[in-house]
Parts: sequence; C-alpha cells; structure tokens
Amino acid sequence: MIVAGEDLVACAEVDAAAAQVASGLSIRLLDGIEEHAAARTLIQDVWRTDAGNTPVTADLLSAIRVSGGYVSGAFDAHGLAAVCLGFFGPPGERRLHSHITGALPRTRGTGIGRALKLHQRAWALREGAETITWTFDPLIRRNAFFNLGKLAATVVGYLPELYGTMDDAINRDDVTDRALASWPLAHADVVAAASGRTPALRREGFPHAVIGLHADSGGNPVLGDRDGDTVLIAIPGDIESMRAADPGRSAAWRLAVRETLGTLLGEGAVIRGFDRDGWYIIDRTETP
Repeated sequence: MIVAGEDLVACAEVDAAAAQVASGLSIRLLDGIEEHAAARTLIQDVWRTDAGNTPVTADLLSAIRVSGGYVSGAFDAHGLAAVCLGFFGPPGERRLHSHITGALPRTRGTGIGRALKLHQRAWALREGAETITWTFDPLIRRNAFFNLGKLAATVVGYLPELYGTMDDAINRDDVTDRALASWPLAHADVVAAASGRTPALRREGFPHAVIGLHADSGGNPVLGDRDGDTVLIAIPGDIESMRAADPGRSAAWRLAVRETLGTLLGEGAVIRGFDRDGWYIIDRTETP
C-alpha cells in the first residue's frame, strides 16, 4: 500500500523532527566550501584514511549540493559529529542514492543514524523523490537489522566487488560485496517504521524454513539446503573483529554469503526480513 499527498510530507517532517530531538543532535543541510571541508575531514576520520585518500573531497560535496543533491550534518555541543550525503539517479526513477553516512564514535547510542535517514527521507520527499537507495555490507549484522528491521528497507540486489579494493581502515583487504537497499518512501511499511512501528521478525516464526547457511561449533560457515520456500541465511555476530583476528575465516564467510544470499537474490528470491540474532529470512515463492 502506498501513502501519498501533502500529509505524507508533513508526517515525514514530524517523524524526522522527533528522531532529531531524541538523538540530542541538530541536523541541517551543509553549504559552502568551509562546511564541506569539515564534512570531508569527518569522513576521513571515520574511515581512517590519510588526506591523499579521503573518500570524498570538499569540492565534490559542493558540486553535489549545487547540482541539487543532499549533504547534511549533525551537530552536538562539540561541533560537527555526523555527515550524510546523496545524489540523484536517472530523473525518471525519482530516486536519491545515499552514498555515505559517517558518524564520530561519540554519537554512539544517540540514534543519530536513524535521525539522519529520516531527515534525508523528509528532504527527498519535498524534492519529489519516491525512493532512496544505498548499499551496505550484508555481513555486518547491526547494519542489516537497522536497514531491514528498523527502516523497513528492502534488498533489491547483490553486487559482488562493487567498489573494488578500498584503501581504508574499515574495508582494507576485504572483498567489497554489497547489498543494494531500496527504501520506497511512501510505502505503508516505511511510513510505519518512520513513526517507530516496526514488527520484530523472528526465525521461529518460520518453522518450515530450511537453513541455507549456518555456523559450525568453531564459527566456520557451513552451506546447507536452499530448496525450501523459505530459506534462512546466517551471518556472524561480529565480522569486523573476525576480519582483523582471522581473515581466512572472514573470507570464507564472505564467499559463503555470496554463494547463498547472492545466488538466491539473483534467482528472484525476496528478503522478507532480518532476525536480529543474525538470520536473513528469504522468501523464494512470493513477494511479501
């Protein structure tokens, strides 16, 4: 079901304002080269790169803004604490692609990630967009739960090696497979999620599901059955720590998720949701 009209924009602004107040930070669009330079520095600090390898530059951020794109910042008592940026896709798609969101460690636990997404949603709706897309690492459990469970986004594609080799402290030496998330801004599930109404999906609610990927007693990936109507795909609890401590095991998980989740999505399966204990719930027979 789609919700439309001026009431949708008004409600989106109310939800965004409530999330901003709850976070304790102030969010606004960033303009001018000085603010964009500060945003570049923050992103560089979050991704832990040197000045010659920053993910974005100040002049690029200025170009995004002057062309009508989205660059926002969240401020606390100490100054700029988080940044979010996006640019538009083909005009006919009425789609904003959210490329980077970064927040300093001091914002942890504030809910600023959700507040930034709701600010971006309200802005995009005012600009006439219907959808926001972004990519995320499908092996990071908290991101999968946030995107699918908290925001009610859907996954519309699996993109192997999307960014190639990335020379930053977060992605270095890892394969950059990504899931492509789509957020239909007027869909009833997204409207409900924006106001904080998100039903919890649990694997126990699918007793006839088959397990396509799980961990053995040593934490290694084990391929299973992908032939059921509903398939469960497990991911590790902390792939980032595993990547640092045991890169071989981390790489094995990456390839196993590509083989299972990536293959299922390529065959037209739909991710129904994500159990916060680490399971993708995948429907092979119908679109939820």
